[in-house]
Amino acid sequence: MGQVDFQASLWCSLVILVALWVAGWEIGLFATVGAVVSTLTARLLAVSHDSVTQGLMTYCGVLGGIAMVVYLGHHPSTYVMAVSAAVTCTLVTATLGTLLGPFGLKAFTGPFCLVSLVMVLGAPSFERVWHGTPESAVTPATPTTPVVSWTDLWQGFFSNVSQIFFVETWYVGLIMLVGLFLAGWRVGLFAVLGSVVGILTAWALGAPAALIGEGIYGYNAVLTSLAFGVVLLRATAWNFVYTVLAAASTALTASLSVLFEKFGSHTFTWPFNITTWALLAAVPALSRITPLADDS
Repeated sequence: MGQVDFQASLWCSLVILVALWVAGWEIGLFATVGAVVSTLTARLLAVSHDSVTQGLMTYCGVLGGIAMVVYLGHHPSTYVMAVSAAVTCTLVTATLGTLLGPFGLKAFTGPFCLVSLVMVLGAPSFERVWHGTPESAVTPATPTTPVVSWTDLWQGFFSNVSQIFFVETWYVGLIMLVGLFLAGWRVGLFAVLGSVVGILTAWALGAPAALIGEGIYGYNAVLTSLAFGVVLLRATAWNFVYTVLAAASTALTASLSVLFEKFGSHTFTWPFNITTWALLAAVPALSRITPLADDS
């Protein structure tokens, strides 16, 4: 659970799991199914013990399980799809790790995005899988006004954290944020930084206030801030600025949302992956930006 936010902390993972059950029993159940199935898959295929215990090969299965119930609804066939997604996410994580490793890049949530993209796009073609788009997965007509209220700001601040797991409820994000602070004060602070940067960037560009309040324009910024601020870069002033730039760059959420809407797909965490891959690949050419690996 915690490795979705780059944390192998048991306490952080437990708090996130509690938050997901608070969000709703279906979300909690399918997250649990994804975690259990992907972990069993990794164990059966003899993935290294450390990778399994740290969740490095299995966190995408959590997101894949949640994605299935969010976009396919709660039906018996959805359980089959969730199990399939969890197994496939584990395999694709290994694939992307092998392909991207020589370039100094990581899989991140790419396996989840790829697997969910294929399964959600293909679902309407299968009568026993497709039961219509659940109402909860449809974004209602959103007021386009960019006038942000105080409610939009404070709810969006917390929803940016929970929206990573497809949940837009602010108090679920609050619980998750507590879990991130349990993993470490720097972890919590960079989650806060990412949320604030996501809100400010969206507001400055005139994004719809309602979407800011739902966390749509901030969850990728939270993930990106955690990636660069906690996992990928050393703690320096230049790296801090680079982290802020990376988080702000996830505003391409709008571009990808428009693109994916054309063929009935969803943005997922593609903005985080694309931004992080691009800016991480640039690091070797930027002498002022130092990776964490250099701090040895």
